[in-house]
Amino acid sequence: MAKNAGLLILSLSFLFFLFISVAVSRNVTFDHRSLIIDGQRKLLISASIHYPRSVPAMWPDLVAAAKRGGVDVIETYVFWNGHEPSPGQFYFEDRFDLVRFAKIVRDAGMYMILRIGPFVAAEWNYGGVPVWLHYVPGTVFRTDSEPFKSHMASFTTFIVQMMKRENLFASQGGHIILAQATALNYHLISATDQIENEYGDIEAVYGDGGRSYSRWAANMALSQNIGVPWIMCQQYDAPDNVINTCNSFYCDQFKPSSANKPKFWTENWPGWFQNFGTAKPHRPPQDIAFAVARFFQKGGSLQNYYMYHGGTNFGRTSGGPFITTSYDYDAPIDEYGLVRLPKWSHLKELHEAIKLCEQTLLYGTSKFLSLGSHQEADIFEDSGKCVAFLANVDERNDKLVIFRNVRYNLPAWSVSILPDCKNVVFNTAKVRSQNSRVEMVPENLKASAGSGKLSWQVYTEKAGVWGAPDFIKNELVDHINTTKDTTDYLWYTTSFYIDGNEFLSNGSLPILMVESKGHAVQAFVNGQLQANSSGYTIKLEAPITLRAGVNEIALLSMTVGLQNAGPFYEWLGAGLTSVKISGLRNGGLDLSGAAWAYKIGLEGEHQNIFKADGNHDVRWTPASDPPKNQPLTWYKVEIAPPQGNEPVALDMQSMWKGQAWLNGKAIGRYWSLTSSVYNKCNQNCDYRGPFSPDKCRTGCGEISQRWYHVPRSWFQPSGNTLVFFEEKGGDPTRVTFARRRVTAGAPA
Repeated sequence: MAKNAGLLILSLSFLFFLFISVAVSRNVTFDHRSLIIDGQRKLLISASIHYPRSVPAMWPDLVAAAKRGGVDVIETYVFWNGHEPSPGQFYFEDRFDLVRFAKIVRDAGMYMILRIGPFVAAEWNYGGVPVWLHYVPGTVFRTDSEPFKSHMASFTTFIVQMMKRENLFASQGGHIILAQATALNYHLISATDQIENEYGDIEAVYGDGGRSYSRWAANMALSQNIGVPWIMCQQYDAPDNVINTCNSFYCDQFKPSSANKPKFWTENWPGWFQNFGTAKPHRPPQDIAFAVARFFQKGGSLQNYYMYHGGTNFGRTSGGPFITTSYDYDAPIDEYGLVRLPKWSHLKELHEAIKLCEQTLLYGTSKFLSLGSHQEADIFEDSGKCVAFLANVDERNDKLVIFRNVRYNLPAWSVSILPDCKNVVFNTAKVRSQNSRVEMVPENLKASAGSGKLSWQVYTEKAGVWGAPDFIKNELVDHINTTKDTTDYLWYTTSFYIDGNEFLSNGSLPILMVESKGHAVQAFVNGQLQANSSGYTIKLEAPITLRAGVNEIALLSMTVGLQNAGPFYEWLGAGLTSVKISGLRNGGLDLSGAAWAYKIGLEGEHQNIFKADGNHDVRWTPASDPPKNQPLTWYKVEIAPPQGNEPVALDMQSMWKGQAWLNGKAIGRYWSLTSSVYNKCNQNCDYRGPFSPDKCRTGCGEISQRWYHVPRSWFQPSGNTLVFFEEKGGDPTRVTFARRRVTAGAPA
């Protein structure tokens, strides 16, 4: 009887679960005005947070901060090359645990937009597409290429099925309705999904193949039967049942491809990304608020901040090339997870004001009214309720306007929101929040064992081929085609004979001339570093010291993130194209067709010496005073975790260029490249007028990225192993921690 009772309870439990799953499934559709959930139009504020650009320990707080900021929706890309590093081999652990991230969003009671892509751009390495796919015969990215379409469809289906297994789509349920509405605890995953990304801007370049590919991509997405709408960014000819959307700094003038589609803004850029060697871009909160208010004023119903939290390009995930490891983006939540004031709070107040207008905006009839040459009102009325947006798009002059017999002062480049057509609850130009003051508080590295001196260990790479060459060719090969992005590094090594009579009698040194498709190169002659250069294309000319007899030249070619966007971007190469020596008595040498020995990567990389379980055959050398300004040097030290609980960074200004790891986890590339003093920097940026990335920059003449985020969750209570690989030369003993501290203006 007990057994039968147990079975009965189990059966009833299953039926109850089945009943709940069916009963709470949501119907998500759209009309010309907005997304419709269970028959109700929705006005939605969305925020981009990319799960692999932070760590799982940060995800709950990031999502919570977004929700406190008045956000309804969390949006993220899905990063194909992070999830399928080799064909058919999938990875969903740690920072790439997509389902865990989605469930955190769910548990916070928020919607989610899942942008599967699979191409993402996003300043992410190779635009998120796996490098191995480029080498599948017959593959051309993002056009009517059968291999590309086959792999893209397979990955898309894999992600969709994964989400379906977890019942995360709105059509599968995902909310619980309580009797008390104020305690509503619900979630909807994938209010919309995205297929392809910003393809309309380049479709014409691919000709007929581009047009057929975009139609195929839309049909492939729809065939997934996820039960919610799909979107396509910047896709001007999207099919009727796919919503095309806008990506820009301003989208108020955007019109969907059909009068039956709502007006969505999938990427509102509240800042911008940064390249190594450039000043930091900033976008004033007044201008962001102005753009958002104008969008809803002109009929928009879903707006997404790209990014709301930018995060960090850990390891080798940054694209570009030359995108910094920091992907802070001047976002409302900074790279470290702290809200950025006044930007976060100003937008929070904006969201509250817009939400007061939601019902009337979405269901009311609209009317336009001119209030002056650059002043206007949009009025929405429904069932006796009235909402007005008063705008002054004059870039310089404040204006006094009369609306319904009342005078309103409108600052230049601003919008006032009147939820009752009478009282202004918010003006985009008037920032009421105080600024937060953030300091990077230095803290010296401390030995793990206590207060003793740091015990450094050193390993120096050989300049040129270590071990046996991978291959030898009488030509200069493409870097990316050779390494397939398994490493940043490729050695080109050759030797040549110089007769003593070839040197010029006036003592002038020979000139090494190297041309490269990028991204950086270091020239070692007879084991000594003699020249280096970097750029999108490189033309290096430098005097070098040769000796009579046989000389060896070893050129280390380096990538700094792969191209992440543009038509046919997968065909852009890197590496050396010409090597010559001039300034000899007989004129010079062209070594381009010499016998070059190649070695892929560094010996330390092959031996995984940055990991605890790396090859112990590598002999680290203890160094109480480690060598400084020495190229090709690995440094290792055991350290204690930093004090306190504030977010932590490494201050790398004493090093030049390389990579860093903590406890085997890749912090990322570092490079102490300074921005030009001639960049246009402005500490007091004028928010008025159209924004562009170069309008408001700071840090001219300073190191473009000095601090590198190290997540607190990566630290152990003791015995933390910190490893650097320095390419050119630096001083590891001057590397410090920096704790990111808000000293004033923290939100309540």
